[in-house]
Amino acid sequence: MEENTINQDEEISLIDLFAVLLHYKLMIIGVSAIAAVFSVVFAIISIKMPPEISPLPNKYTPQAQMLIKESSSGGGGISSMLASSGLSSLAGLAGVSVGGGASNKSLAIYLVSSNTLLDAVTDEFGIVERYKVEDHVRATCRKALKQVLKGSYDDESGVFSVSFTDIDPVFAQSVVNYVVDWLSDKFDELGLDNNKIQKENLERNIQSSYNEILKIERDLKNLGASVGNGSDAWNIPSISTGISKLQLELEAQKQVYTQLKTQYELLKVQMQSETPIFQILERPEIPDLKSGPSRGKLCIIITFAAFFLSVFAAFALNAWKNIKNDPEAVQKLQLKKRG
Repeated sequence: MEENTINQDEEISLIDLFAVLLHYKLMIIGVSAIAAVFSVVFAIISIKMPPEISPLPNKYTPQAQMLIKESSSGGGGISSMLASSGLSSLAGLAGVSVGGGASNKSLAIYLVSSNTLLDAVTDEFGIVERYKVEDHVRATCRKALKQVLKGSYDDESGVFSVSFTDIDPVFAQSVVNYVVDWLSDKFDELGLDNNKIQKENLERNIQSSYNEILKIERDLKNLGASVGNGSDAWNIPSISTGISKLQLELEAQKQVYTQLKTQYELLKVQMQSETPIFQILERPEIPDLKSGPSRGKLCIIITFAAFFLSVFAAFALNAWKNIKNDPEAVQKLQLKKRG
């Protein structure tokens, strides 16, 4: 008997709920329809309006991809090449060897959100004027850029991506290009790619050795000219000694130059077979499709929100109506007000 009573009470409660919804069906349908029409009209107006003043403008997100390795072989590979060619004694002439760091991908992610880069973007593209920042200029610009400038790393492919979101696709592409170049320069500045550092050191050493050869040759020519012009006989032995020393220095410098050139060519071969620490895979394009907002989803959300609010309002109105029709409840409310 008790179970039957409970089932009857539940059925009565469900019937009452449906009765309330049926009683306020016009309000529920009307509110939902008005919300749907309003959201559609709002979406259409936001498309037609210029993006600078639109309450819901189209946004575009160009993206660039870079390949970031954790380390480069650097001196080890070139040293083994030199050893096999009998020039291992010159491995140190390339310059210092610099490690790639604990995590280059973490460094790249950090640099994208670093104050140094954010301030550089602010100054380069006039973010203060573009975003109409008036108070706490640096802090406000940094906060605004962090919301639209993103960096992400794919562990499986090793690809690092940089994106920037803005209502102007050309401007967004320019920012991404600037960030990519800035990151590339920063990785070079930090000296994370051993091969690149050694190549630059070799180029400087080769040029220095070549300049030294030219200088010694000029000195030899000048000494030879002084002998040919009939210098003092007492100075001829010292001039001959000087010429002999210069010739020895010239031969030694030529050997150094030859060996440096050999090392340089070996390094070039190695670099062609290796991937650098920071390699730009794909530059950003001017996007022709928006990345947001999704106006269709917005219309659906607004319509459903209005529907649920109207259902809640229907139950609230029904409850208030029942209270007003219940003398005992009205009396309790009046007593509470007096108290």
